[in-house]
Amino acid sequence: MEYHNKLVLAPMVRVGTLPFRLLAAEYGADVTYGEEIIDHKMVKCERKVNEYVGCTDFVEKGTENVVFRTCNEERNRVVFQIGTSDAVRALTAAQIVCNDVAAIDVNMGCPKSFSISGGMGAALLNKPELIHDILTTLKRNLSCPVTCKIRLLKSSQDTVELARRIEKTGVSALAVHGRRVADRPRDPAKWSEIAEVVSALSIPVIANGDVFDYGDFKRIRAATGASSVMVARGALWNASVFSPEDKVHWEKVKREYVRKSILWENDVKSTKHTLKEMIMHYSCLELPEGKSVIKSENLAEIAQLYGEERYYQFVNENRFFAYGSRDELL
Repeated sequence: MEYHNKLVLAPMVRVGTLPFRLLAAEYGADVTYGEEIIDHKMVKCERKVNEYVGCTDFVEKGTENVVFRTCNEERNRVVFQIGTSDAVRALTAAQIVCNDVAAIDVNMGCPKSFSISGGMGAALLNKPELIHDILTTLKRNLSCPVTCKIRLLKSSQDTVELARRIEKTGVSALAVHGRRVADRPRDPAKWSEIAEVVSALSIPVIANGDVFDYGDFKRIRAATGASSVMVARGALWNASVFSPEDKVHWEKVKREYVRKSILWENDVKSTKHTLKEMIMHYSCLELPEGKSVIKSENLAEIAQLYGEERYYQFVNENRFFAYGSRDELL
Protein backbone atom coordinates (compact mmCIF):
# COMPACT_ATOMS: atom_id res chain seq x y z
CA MET A 1 0.00 0.00 0.00
CA GLU A 2 1.30 3.41 -1.00
CA TYR A 3 0.08 6.49 0.86
CA HIS A 4 1.45 9.33 -1.25
CA ASN A 5 -0.75 11.36 -3.60
CA LYS A 6 -3.81 9.15 -3.11
CA LEU A 7 -7.53 9.88 -3.18
CA VAL A 8 -9.12 7.92 -0.35
CA LEU A 9 -12.69 6.84 0.41
CA ALA A 10 -13.27 7.31 4.14
CA PRO A 11 -14.80 4.63 6.35
CA MET A 12 -18.57 5.13 6.68
CA VAL A 13 -20.86 2.92 8.76
CA ARG A 14 -23.41 0.98 6.69
CA VAL A 15 -22.15 2.73 3.55
CA GLY A 16 -18.61 1.45 3.00
CA THR A 17 -19.64 -2.02 1.88
CA LEU A 18 -18.27 -3.75 -1.22
CA PRO A 19 -20.60 -2.17 -3.85
CA PHE A 20 -19.94 1.37 -2.70
CA ARG A 21 -16.18 0.78 -2.41
CA LEU A 22 -16.10 -0.55 -5.97
CA LEU A 23 -18.23 2.36 -7.17
CA ALA A 24 -15.79 4.85 -5.64
CA ALA A 25 -12.83 3.01 -7.15
CA GLU A 26 -14.50 3.02 -10.56
CA TYR A 27 -14.65 6.82 -10.40
CA GLY A 28 -11.03 7.19 -9.29
CA ALA A 29 -10.58 6.39 -5.59
CA ASP A 30 -7.11 4.90 -5.09
CA VAL A 31 -7.75 3.57 -1.58
CA THR A 32 -11.13 2.50 -0.18
CA TYR A 33 -11.84 1.99 3.52
CA GLY A 34 -14.53 -0.42 4.61
CA GLU A 35 -17.00 0.48 7.33
CA GLU A 36 -15.73 0.07 10.87
CA ILE A 37 -16.07 -3.53 12.07
CA ILE A 38 -16.01 -4.10 15.82
CA ASP A 39 -13.39 -6.64 16.89
CA HIS A 40 -15.86 -8.52 19.12
CA LYS A 41 -17.89 -9.33 16.01
CA MET A 42 -14.95 -10.13 13.75
CA VAL A 43 -13.40 -12.68 16.11
CA LYS A 44 -16.59 -14.72 15.80
CA CYS A 45 -16.23 -14.95 12.03
CA GLU A 46 -14.89 -17.55 9.67
CA ARG A 47 -13.63 -16.99 6.14
CA LYS A 48 -15.71 -18.46 3.32
CA VAL A 49 -15.20 -18.29 -0.43
CA ASN A 50 -18.54 -17.44 -1.98
CA GLU A 51 -18.34 -18.87 -5.51
CA TYR A 52 -21.95 -18.00 -6.26
CA VAL A 53 -21.35 -14.27 -5.87
CA GLY A 54 -17.64 -14.37 -6.67
CA CYS A 55 -16.35 -12.91 -3.43
CA THR A 56 -14.79 -13.72 -0.07
CA ASP A 57 -17.08 -13.51 2.93
CA PHE A 58 -16.35 -13.31 6.63
CA VAL A 59 -19.41 -14.87 8.19
CA GLU A 60 -20.43 -15.03 11.83
CA LYS A 61 -20.12 -18.67 12.85
CA GLY A 62 -23.38 -20.54 13.12
CA THR A 63 -25.25 -17.90 11.12
CA GLU A 64 -25.54 -16.56 7.59
CA ASN A 65 -24.64 -13.05 8.75
CA VAL A 66 -21.94 -11.63 6.46
CA VAL A 67 -19.87 -9.23 8.58
CA PHE A 68 -17.39 -8.27 5.85
CA ARG A 69 -17.37 -8.99 2.11
CA THR A 70 -14.52 -8.35 -0.29
CA CYS A 71 -13.27 -9.55 -3.69
CA ASN A 72 -10.11 -9.89 -5.75
CA GLU A 73 -10.86 -6.70 -7.67
CA GLU A 74 -10.18 -4.56 -4.60
CA ARG A 75 -7.47 -6.66 -2.97
CA ASN A 76 -4.71 -4.06 -3.43
CA ARG A 77 -6.64 -1.01 -2.23
CA VAL A 78 -9.22 -2.02 0.39
CA VAL A 79 -8.50 -1.12 4.02
CA PHE A 80 -10.17 -3.06 6.82
CA GLN A 81 -10.97 -0.76 9.73
CA ILE A 82 -11.25 -2.21 13.21
CA GLY A 83 -13.10 -0.79 16.18
CA THR A 84 -11.23 -1.98 19.26
CA SER A 85 -10.19 -1.25 22.82
CA ASP A 86 -7.95 -4.25 23.34
CA ALA A 87 -4.64 -5.12 21.65
CA VAL A 88 -4.98 -8.91 21.77
CA ARG A 89 -8.54 -8.89 20.50
CA ALA A 90 -7.60 -6.42 17.76
CA LEU A 91 -4.82 -8.72 16.60
CA THR A 92 -7.10 -11.76 16.61
CA ALA A 93 -9.61 -9.91 14.46
CA ALA A 94 -6.97 -8.54 12.09
CA GLN A 95 -5.35 -11.93 11.57
CA ILE A 96 -8.63 -13.35 10.30
CA VAL A 97 -8.84 -10.85 7.45
CA CYS A 98 -5.33 -9.48 6.85
CA ASN A 99 -4.49 -11.77 3.92
CA ASP A 100 -7.48 -10.53 1.96
CA VAL A 101 -7.01 -6.78 2.35
CA ALA A 102 -4.33 -4.20 1.58
CA ALA A 103 -4.04 -2.74 5.10
CA ILE A 104 -5.49 -2.71 8.61
CA ASP A 105 -6.68 0.55 10.18
CA VAL A 106 -7.68 1.24 13.78
CA ASN A 107 -10.57 3.62 14.34
CA MET A 108 -9.60 6.25 16.90
CA GLY A 109 -11.95 9.02 15.85
CA CYS A 110 -15.56 7.81 15.79
CA PRO A 111 -17.64 10.00 18.16
CA LYS A 112 -20.74 7.79 18.05
CA SER A 113 -21.99 6.49 21.39
CA PHE A 114 -21.89 2.83 20.34
CA SER A 115 -18.16 3.17 19.77
CA ILE A 116 -17.21 5.42 22.67
CA SER A 117 -19.26 3.43 25.20
CA GLY A 118 -17.14 0.39 24.43
CA GLY A 119 -13.91 2.32 24.91
CA MET A 120 -13.35 2.38 21.16
CA GLY A 121 -13.16 5.11 18.53
CA ALA A 122 -12.65 8.60 19.94
CA ALA A 123 -12.51 7.16 23.49
CA LEU A 124 -8.97 6.02 22.64
CA LEU A 125 -7.76 9.59 22.07
CA ASN A 126 -7.31 10.06 25.81
CA LYS A 127 -5.53 6.74 26.27
CA PRO A 128 -2.11 7.07 24.61
CA GLU A 129 -0.69 4.00 26.37
CA LEU A 130 -3.51 1.82 25.08
CA ILE A 131 -3.07 3.30 21.60
CA HIS A 132 0.61 2.40 21.76
CA ASP A 133 -0.20 -1.13 22.92
CA ILE A 134 -2.75 -1.76 20.16
CA LEU A 135 -0.64 -0.36 17.31
CA THR A 136 2.65 -1.95 18.33
CA THR A 137 0.93 -5.32 18.79
CA LEU A 138 -0.52 -5.14 15.30
CA LYS A 139 2.75 -3.94 13.79
CA ARG A 140 4.78 -6.75 15.36
CA ASN A 141 2.46 -9.49 14.20
CA LEU A 142 1.05 -8.46 10.83
CA SER A 143 2.79 -8.38 7.48
CA CYS A 144 0.39 -5.83 5.95
CA PRO A 145 0.53 -2.08 6.65
CA VAL A 146 -1.08 -0.80 9.85
CA THR A 147 -2.56 2.70 10.13
CA CYS A 148 -5.01 4.59 12.32
CA LYS A 149 -7.47 7.46 12.01
CA ILE A 150 -7.86 10.15 14.67
CA ARG A 151 -9.73 13.39 15.31
CA LEU A 152 -8.30 16.64 16.60
CA LEU A 153 -7.81 16.91 20.36
CA LYS A 154 -8.72 19.93 22.51
CA SER A 155 -5.59 21.81 21.46
CA SER A 156 -3.38 21.55 18.39
CA GLN A 157 -0.42 20.91 20.69
CA ASP A 158 -2.18 17.87 22.17
CA THR A 159 -2.99 16.57 18.68
CA VAL A 160 0.62 16.91 17.55
CA GLU A 161 1.91 15.20 20.70
CA LEU A 162 -0.43 12.25 20.17
CA ALA A 163 0.44 12.06 16.48
CA ARG A 164 4.13 11.88 17.35
CA ARG A 165 3.48 9.03 19.79
CA ILE A 166 1.51 7.22 17.10
CA GLU A 167 4.33 7.69 14.60
CA LYS A 168 6.76 6.01 17.01
CA THR A 169 4.71 2.81 16.90
CA GLY A 170 5.81 2.32 13.30
CA VAL A 171 2.47 2.79 11.55
CA SER A 172 2.58 3.35 7.82
CA ALA A 173 0.32 6.42 7.78
CA LEU A 174 -2.00 8.51 9.94
CA ALA A 175 -5.40 9.85 8.86
CA VAL A 176 -6.53 13.04 10.61
CA HIS A 177 -10.14 14.23 10.59
CA GLY A 178 -10.01 18.00 10.98
CA ARG A 179 -12.75 18.18 13.61
CA ARG A 180 -12.87 17.61 17.34
CA VAL A 181 -15.12 15.02 18.95
CA ALA A 182 -17.68 17.65 19.98
CA ASP A 183 -17.79 19.23 16.51
CA ARG A 184 -20.73 18.60 14.23
CA PRO A 185 -20.55 18.06 10.46
CA ARG A 186 -21.72 21.66 9.92
CA ASP A 187 -18.68 22.96 11.81
CA PRO A 188 -15.83 23.76 9.39
CA ALA A 189 -12.89 21.37 9.34
CA LYS A 190 -9.73 22.92 10.75
CA TRP A 191 -7.27 22.39 7.93
CA SER A 192 -4.65 24.54 9.68
CA GLU A 193 -4.47 22.09 12.58
CA ILE A 194 -4.03 19.18 10.19
CA ALA A 195 -1.13 21.16 8.70
CA GLU A 196 0.54 21.28 12.12
CA VAL A 197 0.39 17.51 12.36
CA VAL A 198 1.84 17.17 8.86
CA SER A 199 4.74 19.46 9.77
CA ALA A 200 5.52 17.45 12.89
CA LEU A 201 5.61 13.98 11.28
CA SER A 202 7.73 12.17 8.74
CA ILE A 203 5.14 9.48 7.90
CA PRO A 204 2.36 10.18 5.38
CA VAL A 205 -0.66 12.04 6.75
CA ILE A 206 -4.08 11.63 5.15
CA ALA A 207 -6.19 14.79 5.52
CA ASN A 208 -9.95 14.41 6.03
CA GLY A 209 -12.67 17.05 6.24
CA ASP A 210 -14.76 19.32 3.97
CA VAL A 211 -13.92 17.76 0.62
CA PHE A 212 -16.98 18.02 -1.62
CA ASP A 213 -15.66 18.31 -5.16
CA TYR A 214 -12.52 17.38 -7.08
CA GLY A 215 -11.03 20.85 -6.65
CA ASP A 216 -11.16 20.41 -2.87
CA PHE A 217 -8.61 17.62 -3.12
CA LYS A 218 -6.06 20.11 -4.40
CA ARG A 219 -7.12 22.83 -1.98
CA ILE A 220 -6.81 20.74 1.15
CA ARG A 221 -3.45 19.33 0.07
CA ALA A 222 -2.17 22.84 -0.57
CA ALA A 223 -3.48 24.05 2.79
CA THR A 224 -2.21 21.13 4.87
CA GLY A 225 0.73 19.66 2.98
CA ALA A 226 -0.85 16.23 3.50
CA SER A 227 0.37 13.27 1.49
CA SER A 228 -3.15 12.13 0.58
CA VAL A 229 -6.76 13.21 0.99
CA MET A 230 -9.76 11.32 2.38
CA VAL A 231 -13.42 12.11 1.65
CA ALA A 232 -16.61 10.86 3.29
CA ARG A 233 -19.84 12.85 2.76
CA GLY A 234 -18.69 14.27 -0.57
CA ALA A 235 -18.29 10.72 -1.88
CA LEU A 236 -21.54 9.52 -0.34
CA TRP A 237 -23.51 12.28 -2.04
CA ASN A 238 -21.80 11.66 -5.39
CA ALA A 239 -19.07 9.04 -5.77
CA SER A 240 -17.87 10.70 -8.98
CA VAL A 241 -16.19 13.31 -6.73
CA PHE A 242 -13.05 11.22 -7.32
CA SER A 243 -13.11 11.87 -11.06
CA PRO A 244 -11.00 14.73 -12.48
CA GLU A 245 -13.69 15.18 -15.12
CA ASP A 246 -17.04 16.85 -14.43
CA LYS A 247 -19.21 15.14 -11.85
CA VAL A 248 -21.59 12.52 -13.19
CA HIS A 249 -25.24 13.33 -12.51
CA TRP A 250 -26.26 11.93 -9.16
CA GLU A 251 -29.17 9.96 -10.65
CA LYS A 252 -26.75 7.97 -12.81
CA VAL A 253 -24.38 7.42 -9.87
CA LYS A 254 -27.31 6.17 -7.82
CA ARG A 255 -28.30 3.65 -10.48
CA GLU A 256 -24.72 2.43 -10.78
CA TYR A 257 -24.74 1.85 -7.03
CA VAL A 258 -27.99 -0.13 -7.33
CA ARG A 259 -26.50 -2.30 -10.09
CA LYS A 260 -23.41 -3.03 -8.01
CA SER A 261 -25.56 -3.85 -5.00
CA ILE A 262 -27.43 -6.35 -7.16
CA LEU A 263 -24.25 -7.82 -8.62
CA TRP A 264 -22.62 -8.32 -5.23
CA GLU A 265 -25.81 -9.24 -3.36
CA ASN A 266 -25.39 -6.42 -0.89
CA ASP A 267 -27.41 -6.50 2.32
CA VAL A 268 -30.71 -4.77 1.59
CA LYS A 269 -30.59 -2.74 4.82
CA SER A 270 -27.18 -1.34 3.87
CA THR A 271 -28.36 -0.64 0.32
CA LYS A 272 -31.46 1.21 1.56
CA HIS A 273 -29.45 3.23 4.08
CA THR A 274 -26.99 4.38 1.43
CA LEU A 275 -29.74 5.24 -1.05
CA LYS A 276 -31.60 7.23 1.61
CA GLU A 277 -28.44 9.22 2.38
CA MET A 278 -28.01 9.96 -1.33
CA ILE A 279 -31.64 10.99 -1.70
CA MET A 280 -31.68 13.26 1.35
CA HIS A 281 -28.83 15.37 0.01
CA TYR A 282 -30.56 16.18 -3.27
CA SER A 283 -34.22 15.65 -2.51
CA CYS A 284 -36.55 14.51 0.28
CA LEU A 285 -37.46 11.12 1.69
CA GLU A 286 -41.10 12.20 1.81
CA LEU A 287 -41.28 12.21 -1.99
CA PRO A 288 -42.31 9.01 -3.83
CA GLU A 289 -38.75 7.76 -4.42
CA GLY A 290 -37.78 8.06 -0.77
CA LYS A 291 -40.98 6.43 0.44
CA SER A 292 -40.50 3.55 -2.00
CA VAL A 293 -36.93 2.95 -0.85
CA ILE A 294 -38.07 2.88 2.77
CA LYS A 295 -40.80 0.34 1.96
CA SER A 296 -38.54 -1.92 -0.11
CA GLU A 297 -37.94 -5.31 1.48
CA ASN A 298 -35.39 -6.84 -0.89
CA LEU A 299 -33.04 -6.09 -3.78
CA ALA A 300 -35.66 -7.19 -6.31
CA GLU A 301 -37.92 -4.35 -5.19
CA ILE A 302 -34.99 -1.90 -5.25
CA ALA A 303 -34.20 -3.06 -8.80
CA GLN A 304 -37.80 -2.50 -9.87
CA LEU A 305 -37.86 0.98 -8.34
CA TYR A 306 -34.82 2.06 -10.36
CA GLY A 307 -35.78 0.32 -13.60
CA GLU A 308 -33.19 -2.42 -13.25
CA GLU A 309 -35.52 -5.45 -13.28
CA ARG A 310 -33.92 -6.91 -16.41
CA TYR A 311 -30.44 -6.48 -14.98
CA TYR A 312 -31.52 -8.12 -11.71
CA GLN A 313 -32.98 -11.06 -13.62
CA PHE A 314 -29.97 -11.38 -15.92
CA VAL A 315 -27.47 -11.38 -13.04
CA ASN A 316 -29.37 -13.99 -11.07
CA GLU A 317 -29.75 -16.22 -14.09
CA ASN A 318 -26.09 -16.04 -15.05
CA ARG A 319 -24.05 -16.35 -11.87
CA PHE A 320 -21.24 -18.56 -13.16
CA PHE A 321 -18.28 -16.73 -11.64
CA ALA A 322 -16.39 -19.94 -10.96
CA TYR A 323 -16.60 -20.94 -14.62
CA GLY A 324 -17.14 -17.81 -16.69
CA SER A 325 -16.33 -14.13 -16.89
CA ARG A 326 -17.78 -11.60 -14.48
CA ASP A 327 -17.40 -8.98 -17.21
CA GLU A 328 -20.48 -10.39 -18.90
CA LEU A 329 -22.57 -9.23 -15.95
CA LEU A 330 -21.20 -5.68 -15.67
